Amino acid sequence: MNRKTSRKGFVFKTYEAPYQSPFDKLFDIFKELITHTSGDFDEAISWLRELDKEYTLTTAEYTIDDFIEDLKKKGYIKEEIDPDGNGGIAITAKTERAIRQQALDQIFGNIKRSGQGNHKSKGQGTGDEHTGDFRNYQFGDALDKVSMTESLKNAQINHGISNFTLSEDDLVVEETLHKAQMSTVLMIDISHSMILYGEDRITPAKKVAMALAELITTRYPKDTLDILVFGNDAWQIEIKDLPYLKVGPYHTNTVAGLQLAMDLLRRKRNTNKQIFMITDGKPSCLRLPDGQYYKNSNGLDTYIVNKCYAMAQQARRLHIPITTFMIAQDNYLMQFVREFTKANQGKAFYTGLKGLGEMIFEDYETNRKKRIKG
Repeated sequence: MNRKTSRKGFVFKTYEAPYQSPFDKLFDIFKELITHTSGDFDEAISWLRELDKEYTLTTAEYTIDDFIEDLKKKGYIKEEIDPDGNGGIAITAKTERAIRQQALDQIFGNIKRSGQGNHKSKGQGTGDEHTGDFRNYQFGDALDKVSMTESLKNAQINHGISNFTLSEDDLVVEETLHKAQMSTVLMIDISHSMILYGEDRITPAKKVAMALAELITTRYPKDTLDILVFGNDAWQIEIKDLPYLKVGPYHTNTVAGLQLAMDLLRRKRNTNKQIFMITDGKPSCLRLPDGQYYKNSNGLDTYIVNKCYAMAQQARRLHIPITTFMIAQDNYLMQFVREFTKANQGKAFYTGLKGLGEMIFEDYETNRKKRIKG
């Protein structure tokens, strides 16, 4: 007697990557290259041609020149004429958005767009974000918070169906959370040390900024994000400027960056405010009252360091926590960051470049919950 038996288990087969058109394959690489070249189209294409020679990225049917033509047709690049009358090709706002989205996917994963875009807080109360937890009705609770389904079920259990009544003791209220809004300033160190020792620190910092900007604008549209850079001085930049960000021949004026960050946050009405600072951790410059610069790159200058501690304490008094993401591992710099963090009662992450984006995302999600008023 033959019996048919069905067996359950795993079936293993060779991984097959999802199909990508020739344009999409090259476009993924191009977005990465244009980030590294700070928006320089000619340099990015030059690198792409070199990669094509080494890894055969194109075919006779679809060449790099065909790819460039498609970029034009799809609106990713445009021809420009500079003030000197020279022609050239530049990326468009559509490409800038695509670069930010790629950075978001690389660092934070594929995060679905949220309709409301608000953070949940820790405190329960009269908010409007449902938790799924229930409690007995108390005098003063809003009627629209009463769960009719749970309340009717209680009435049936307590009084029976034949003698159905609904009393105050039967009413049940669903707990809710307050929705929070967050104002964040992201400070990026663009001093010369960010590219010293053969390590490109500015590109990962740039990617993190683009990913954070895309995250906030898509998932938390009621939050605000301001981005500033600091070298000898500090100045604010727009999100659209991020792909073109470069390191300059600057010292590190951390105090100027903190002053600008706090000025920006003072104008915000949100209860939650925070500063994220990406730096190699070594302040080496101050601007004096007479407008001249005081610079010292040898070790940690006590005068400069004490000014940084004072700014950290000032931010603490304004209830602005500072989270420092330090991308250097020198012991004396780590000690400075520890003292700086102590003065602010903030947080510090001592990290290399790997995992920087994930840490900033997790800390952003955690800090959103603080100081919510009912």
